[in-house]
Parts: sequence; C-alpha cells; structure tokens
Amino acid sequence: MKDYISVIGGGLAGSEATYQIAKKGIKVKLYEMKPVKYSPAHSNTNLAEIVCSNSLKSNLHTNACGLLKEELRLLDSLLIRIADETKVPAGQALAVDREQFSKRVTQELEKMESVEIIRKEVGVEDNIKDFAKIIEDGIVIIATGPLTSEGLSKQITKLTGQDKLYFYDAAAPIIEKDSINMNIAFWGNRYEQERQKEESIEEWEERISKIPKEGYINLPMNKEEYEAFYTELINAQVVTLHEFEKKEIFEGCMPIEIMAKRGIDTLRFGPLKPVGFTDKRTGSRPYAVIQLRQDNSSGNLFNMVGFQTNLKFGEQQRVFQMIPGLENASFAKYGVMHRNTYVNSTELLDNTYQMKKNKNIYFAGQITGVEGYVESISSGLVAGLNAVKQFNELNKIIFPETTIIGALAKYISTTNTEFQPMNANFGILPELSEKIKDKKLRYTKLADRSLQDLKKLL
Repeated sequence: MKDYISVIGGGLAGSEATYQIAKKGIKVKLYEMKPVKYSPAHSNTNLAEIVCSNSLKSNLHTNACGLLKEELRLLDSLLIRIADETKVPAGQALAVDREQFSKRVTQELEKMESVEIIRKEVGVEDNIKDFAKIIEDGIVIIATGPLTSEGLSKQITKLTGQDKLYFYDAAAPIIEKDSINMNIAFWGNRYEQERQKEESIEEWEERISKIPKEGYINLPMNKEEYEAFYTELINAQVVTLHEFEKKEIFEGCMPIEIMAKRGIDTLRFGPLKPVGFTDKRTGSRPYAVIQLRQDNSSGNLFNMVGFQTNLKFGEQQRVFQMIPGLENASFAKYGVMHRNTYVNSTELLDNTYQMKKNKNIYFAGQITGVEGYVESISSGLVAGLNAVKQFNELNKIIFPETTIIGALAKYISTTNTEFQPMNANFGILPELSEKIKDKKLRYTKLADRSLQDLKKLL
C-alpha cells in the first residue's frame, strides 16, 4: 500500500476530501487539470471554483440544505468554514464572494505540508499510464465532477465496468407524498379502473384502497383546469443554459414546456393522456391526467412522470401547483436540465462512497449522483474520512440515515431502477414516529433528531 492517498479533481468534493485526509497527517496527492485544461464552465486556476450561483442555499435548520451545513460544521468542514468567512449579504441564505471563496480554499490546502497539488489532466492519451498508476495499489478518491473530461470519462467507464457514464440531461420534479391532496388524487394503474366498471362504488373504493403503493398516484384535470395550466406552462420563464449545454441536451431531450408549445393537445396525447382512467369525482374519463411515480423505497417521494423541465424553480412551483391535488405541493427537488456526468452509484458504491468491488477506490461529488454545492462537499467529507479509516486499517464511519449526510449516502447507494441525482431534502430522511401536519414543526423535529444523532456518533 502506498504511503499517501490520491484525490483526482480539485472541485468542492475533492478539496474537502483532501482537507479531511491531510489534517490527519496523511500525505495527499491532489490532481487538478486546471490550468492545463479547463472545462467549458470553468475559468480560473483556483481550486473549489464556483461556476453557477454563488449561493449555498438557506442557513435555516428548517431547510434541509441548512441542516446539512450545520452537520458539516460539526464535522469541521473546511469549505463550509470558508464559506462562512467569505459570506456576502443574502438574507437567510449563505452566499459567498466566489473569488475569495475559491482563493481561500486554495491557500488553505497549499499551506498544508502533507498536500501536494499536481496540475495535470489524467486519463488523456499521453497520461493513461499515469491514471493506471494512480489507482494501482493505493487508495484513490475520484471527484472529477459533472464535467469530467472526455479522456478521463473513458477511463472511469473502463474502471467501473459500465458501458458508459450516465448523462443526466433532464429530470422531473419530485414531490413529498404528504403534501398531495388525496381527496383529488387517486391510486391506480392505467386501465385498472376501466376494467372494473361493473363494480359498485363501495366495491370500487375498497379495491382501489388496496392497490399496492408501487402503483401510480393520478391527478385528474377537467378541460378548464387543463387549458389554464397549459397557458401558464407555455408562457412561464425558463433557465438560460450554457451554450455547451444547449448543444448537448436538446438533441435528445424534450422539456415539457417545449413539448406543450407544439400544440394545445400535444400533452394530452403524450404524458398527460387520460386513456384508461376514471375520475372518481365525476365517474367519467378526465380530460387529462398527471401521473406521479414512487421515487424512493420508503414511498414518501413521488416523481412527476414526463415533467422534465427547464422552468425556473419559482415558476415550477407556481405553474405545477395549478394542477388539482398539488395546490399545496412540497417540492423535495425541482426539475432541472443540465450536463451532469455520473456513475451508476446504486450498483457501484456503498454508503461511504466506496466502490463495492474495488475497495481502494472512492468517488465523491456530483459524479456520484449527489446534486448541489453543499451535497458535493458532504460526499467529499464522507469519502475523505473513510479513506483515512481504511488507510489506518480502522472500521468505516457509517453516518446515521437520520442525518442528511447519511441519507444522501444511503440514497445514492440503494438500488433504484429510476435513480437520478438527488439534493438535500427532508423527504429522504426516515419519517418521525409521530405524524405532524405542520411542516415547519415537522422539519424542526427532523433537524433536531439529525443533530442529536450526529452528536451521538461524534
């Protein structure tokens, strides 16, 4: 075994992992391709460069990302500490001076005696042997991000034994089940109801109540509701994509707002087709139907089928809450469209971000399927701490699934045929033992439980 740990990628996750290892006195070789090569989204030579929004989201404990930051503070996260030190006014959010933030992270790591920063791109033709050497008989953390270079992507594909890396071009919103109005929504699979039209209302309701939860939750719309929704959808504001994202995404992807613009009935013959359903309120076929599909094993998160979208987050909430049954919907995750290369973590990784088949290799950051700045930092911290444990031949650190850190690690490592990248949200936490309708109170109790369990672990 080598006397150092290698980290490939000097973004948020790689920088955090490097710090967690180095502060234990273990040597780290951190490989970063800038300034030899830049991704289409990066522009300066510093580590931990923030390329999109300068906000790390809310600091409130009643916000899942706020809770995650507090968990990371308890664990001495370098990047959250520097974010706190370089913050700029942003109300309840933690926003940073992006230049100062990345500059400070770089300075902190450069002054650590056990850190060697190597500026080169690994995995390209003339460095393929170097990549093989890095992963040979040594502990390695691969944290190359959603814009992993083409050459290294090929090497990671070979390493993981996958045909290709996943290309996350679009995802639909995910909704917390408890926020769905089940007085309007109903369980059922297409045609299941129409096959039972001879039943009495009592028989029908009893049978529908027994449909297993792996079925769909259906949201019926009448003509007036549909046309009002349609009008707002096609006129809603969208996110402006990078030029390289436009080129790579739209060739094989169709956002629902773009599909809708092809004609007022396009959605009714596509993802919102009402065929095979009966609206329990009217006893007849609805004008359109939105289907929600279970998104996690505990059944408290549901995906809006066919609703991949590039609408701004505020617009998603406004427009999608027009759908009957979603008027009070809580969005665990908004729909997004952007380039995000990631591995099939549910098959490849465990809940420490370690490869199941090659114990010397960890992944961290958005390449694992966690989404967001703070979530990437979290994965780097977990991978770094466990790489240290392995280096010292000690037992792993498994974070409680009642914490956001642990729940994210569990989510990306739990088999799910509909796996897609996930950010911090309360929907991935185990439910409380008591039912609490008030959302703010429920989130407060979830946050209190999380911090209590994390302190017990520490």
